[in-house]
Order: sequence, then C-alpha cells, then structure tokens
Amino acid sequence: MNTMIVNREKITVPPAWEKRTLLDFLREYLHLTGNKNGCGIGVCGACTVLVDEVPRRSCITKVETVLGKQVLTIEGMEQNDGSLHPLQQAFLDAGAVQCGFCTPGMVLTSHALLLRNPNPTEEEVKQALKGNLCRCTGYVQIFDAVMKGAEFYRKKEGKTDE
Repeated sequence: MNTMIVNREKITVPPAWEKRTLLDFLREYLHLTGNKNGCGIGVCGACTVLVDEVPRRSCITKVETVLGKQVLTIEGMEQNDGSLHPLQQAFLDAGAVQCGFCTPGMVLTSHALLLRNPNPTEEEVKQALKGNLCRCTGYVQIFDAVMKGAEFYRKKEGKTDE
C-alpha cells in the first residue's frame, strides 16, 4: 500500500482507491466533505485542494498521482485550537461567503497564492482566482477577503505595509 499526507496526517491508500479521483477518495474514504464536486471536469474550482501547496482540481486528479505528496483540504486549514484560519475568517468578515459551495476552493486557491506572494496586487488575486467560479457573491467580496487575509501572511513573514 502507498501513502500520502492529508492535512498533516499520514494516510495509507488501499490499492483499490489508487485509480479513483482524489475528490472521491477525500469525500468517500476519508469523509472530508468540505471540497465539492461542482462540475466533475475540472473547470469550476469547487473541488480545489492543494497538493504540495499547488492548487489542483481533485475531481480530475487520480489518487495515484499524489501518492507520496502532501494534500491540504479546507478541513486542514483550521488552527491548532480548532478556530478558523485567519484567511477563512477574512472571508467571513468580508461577506465573501454566501451559499458556501465554492468557498473551500476559493480559500485554498487564495492560500496558495498568499504562501507564494503575501503582498499581491488585486490583479494578481484576480488572476489566481480566475479558475474558481462563484454564482453568489459577484467576486468583489472575495477579492476583498483575499486582500484582507494577506495581512496575516505578511505579518507571519515579518513583511508589513505599515
């Protein structure tokens, strides 16, 4: 049996699951249901997870391609005390969550951007999120949330605007 790390925990993958999609493995085998199957063809972004800190569409990613790698789902974003990650809180504070279907993918894609670039321009945020679709918020609140959440990443790296 092969392994991967999911949300900082080593997971043994039964051979029968290796040819299945990562989304099915996460939802059906590990019962991590935060990420959603919005389209099943990799275009809406609702199923986005991070694989080695890079956004991946889990609905079109086979489990066998992520063996030995680190996978982060929305459930893995929580803080050690169980509270929301500051980026998740920024989404709530900015009103960037309505139905919530796209939110896990939006948060994880934004997290990947902010890990690489803790001081993005609004255009860089828009570019990073262009593959994540939302039918509720109109995107302004989402972009605002990412810009607000970026403050946490800058402070973490000691790079503040003040």
